[in-house]
Amino acid sequence: MVSQPSLFAPEPVSVLHDREGGIRYLPEAVPAAIAQRWFDQARQNIAWISQQRMMYEREVAVPRLLATFSRESADLPAPLAEAFEAVRALVGAPFNRVGLNLYRDGSDSVALHSDKTERLVPAQPIAIISLGASRRMSIRPKVGAGGVLHVELEAGSCLVMSYAAQFTHEHGIPKRPGESEPRISLAFRCFVD
Repeated sequence: MVSQPSLFAPEPVSVLHDREGGIRYLPEAVPAAIAQRWFDQARQNIAWISQQRMMYEREVAVPRLLATFSRESADLPAPLAEAFEAVRALVGAPFNRVGLNLYRDGSDSVALHSDKTERLVPAQPIAIISLGASRRMSIRPKVGAGGVLHVELEAGSCLVMSYAAQFTHEHGIPKRPGESEPRISLAFRCFVD
């Protein structure tokens, strides 16, 4: 049996409700060909760095590669200028900073955490564009009832988290044994000048 492709893009999924929009998953927010081009350009054009962090009283390697750029950077590499404009139009927020994560394979991860809000503009969302291999994001409440929610972040998808959600929930990308393909996330934020 042959199935006919849908005439419409998949509907957004509301993961969490709050007064600022909660957490929403927007599948296929970036067309597949553009998402692939952005992935290829980011792998080639970004000067990825490896960092060390203190954790449990010892210094450990951050289990992914990182980069960060201001929208006004004179040396903004491809595809970031195009991605800034696309995500600003998609979400309707004045994003001015992007943090990039390169998960080289399933052994790279980020622990459950909330974004630090001291430098963020209150009431403005955070938007994460996923490129490359799909990876699962875990979301859990900081206190109270409720289990861990899992959202499969596919290439070209956008996860939008409210500023308010940073005070009530944590999110992270767990290790995925057996995953050999890389993933890049572009996390757009509104920083206070």
